[in-house]
Amino acid sequence: MTLHTAQGIRFYDHEPATEDFLGAVLAGLRRRPRSIPPKFFYDAEGSRLFDRICETPEYYPTRTEMQIMRRHAADIARHLGDECLLVEPGSGSSEKVRLLLEALRPHAYLPMDISRDHLLAAAKRLADEYPWLEIHAACVDFTHPLALPYHPDGVRAVAFFPGSSIGNFEPGDAVRFLGNIRRMVGEGGGLLIGVDLKKDPVLLESAYNDAAGVTAAFNLNLLHRINRELEADFDAGAFRHEARYDADRGRVEMHLVSECAQAVTVAGERFDFAPGESIHTENSYKYRVEEFQALAEQAGFRPEAVWTDAAGLFSVHYLAA
Repeated sequence: MTLHTAQGIRFYDHEPATEDFLGAVLAGLRRRPRSIPPKFFYDAEGSRLFDRICETPEYYPTRTEMQIMRRHAADIARHLGDECLLVEPGSGSSEKVRLLLEALRPHAYLPMDISRDHLLAAAKRLADEYPWLEIHAACVDFTHPLALPYHPDGVRAVAFFPGSSIGNFEPGDAVRFLGNIRRMVGEGGGLLIGVDLKKDPVLLESAYNDAAGVTAAFNLNLLHRINRELEADFDAGAFRHEARYDADRGRVEMHLVSECAQAVTVAGERFDFAPGESIHTENSYKYRVEEFQALAEQAGFRPEAVWTDAAGLFSVHYLAA
């Protein structure tokens, strides 16, 4: 369905059905070990909490990536090219794209996000700030293969995927996702992507266990969302947030750990938890530059440029299709 907002934003509404959420939660709780895909973190409250995570002193990826983009904005814009269609899967609050818009002056901006209300609010703010910018917003599950709802003839499509969200995918799934992006942008298109780098495990674990407890609230909000939307009775106070780095796999894992023996009902189905049993909610893989470039090449991209910070915490890559 296509809607037109008062600000002139063209909106494509393909919001995933509640049934998809229910099916994923039930399937995840039935399996051992239990897990729920991280894409379901992002209801309106989850999106708000993630924005707060990005502002915590421990969470270096956001500020480091933004420093890289500010420092190299002109060079990045040169690689992306004038008058491109800038597509952002998982756009969230569309904060980082602001670092590109003036230097790039794209033909149009197409944010995509799974959270409908958050997407629309962000698109409206951006339209107010950049009245010259044509905005097409699509509420979709961007982890599935996508066709662009708007792509005028002769305009080059470039995807923007900041924040190291690629780390949430298993490596094989990351290749498949990158392949979907490659097909979406088409021949001659490109991808600008943020990738978190391997580093001291103490720094990594601190980033996912901030002292203010914002990441814990973000993780636990998943249980509140399940209760609100899926007729469930999780006692969020009986679970704790846990984040740990697995050096062998090169990933930070987030879990919700049961503090006691308890039973939970979701849509009429009962699930028993033993003390210490967890729901695995997210992975965040870290890569060396050459490791990530090898993944991108498997997906049909050619690495063209990479920018990093002086401390080697984070990287931003430009890949050509």
